[in-house]
Amino acid sequence: MNGFRRLLRDRSARLGLIVIAGLVFCAVFAGVLAPFPEDVNTYHLPRRLLGPGGINFLGTDRMGADIFSRLLFGARLTILTAVVATTFAVLIGVPIGLIAGYYNNRLSDLLMRVSDVFLAVPQIVLAIAIAQTLGPAIHNVILALSITYWPFWARLVYAETRSVRNEVFVEAAVAIGASPLRVMALHILPSIASSVIVRTTIGLGGTILVAAALGFLGLGPPPPTPEWGRMIAESREFLPQAWWYAAAPGVAILLVVMGFNLLGDGLRDALDPRLSRGTDDRTDGR
Repeated sequence: MNGFRRLLRDRSARLGLIVIAGLVFCAVFAGVLAPFPEDVNTYHLPRRLLGPGGINFLGTDRMGADIFSRLLFGARLTILTAVVATTFAVLIGVPIGLIAGYYNNRLSDLLMRVSDVFLAVPQIVLAIAIAQTLGPAIHNVILALSITYWPFWARLVYAETRSVRNEVFVEAAVAIGASPLRVMALHILPSIASSVIVRTTIGLGGTILVAAALGFLGLGPPPPTPEWGRMIAESREFLPQAWWYAAAPGVAILLVVMGFNLLGDGLRDALDPRLSRGTDDRTDGR
């Protein structure tokens, strides 16, 4: 409860929370909020490239579809991609990090060397290679992001587990006969949960950004699926005259990624006040 209160007192965190809540609201009620819900799958060529104003207050695209309506339905795809891909990455990376951090043997070294191999290749490059190989589809984008993201959680959990495995509460659990699985699941994991939560929140923003990049390159779901990255790619040949075509999805991506980053920073400060931004170590007498 105290952590939640600290979170709400943080202006940046509140702003991030508002942005994310707005994204979720738009995604859930897209069918109600969209002035032209049929524009997700239909075209109106006589209305193509109309500027912002009137009933199309964000303008129309090259096929005459209402950009605002497509943005709202694109929010659903954005949330789906980010949540599912990040969840898979966490489910893969956290157990690997726990096992590698708890044990000190060849298996631990092997798991970390595998994660190092993945981390050695830029994430966007590896995601592009995987998505290109599998073909343009939403499930392939999710798979590519999951495969490229899990090492970040594995490395984080590995380092955190190494730092707490020799703590008194862990040694006490081992001394009373607790199994390694029980120690990792009930003692180590709860103690490092705050770091995982913060990394996951920020990771959601990064996932959205990379997914938009894949869509921009034509590796996301095919048309007429409303995907923000593809919308920006389609607008290139009409710039700078039809500036609204690229600006609307671009601003949407910017706001959502910023929202997750701000919320992640706020969660970090709320869950571990010692890391609070602007805290001066001299207040501890050092």
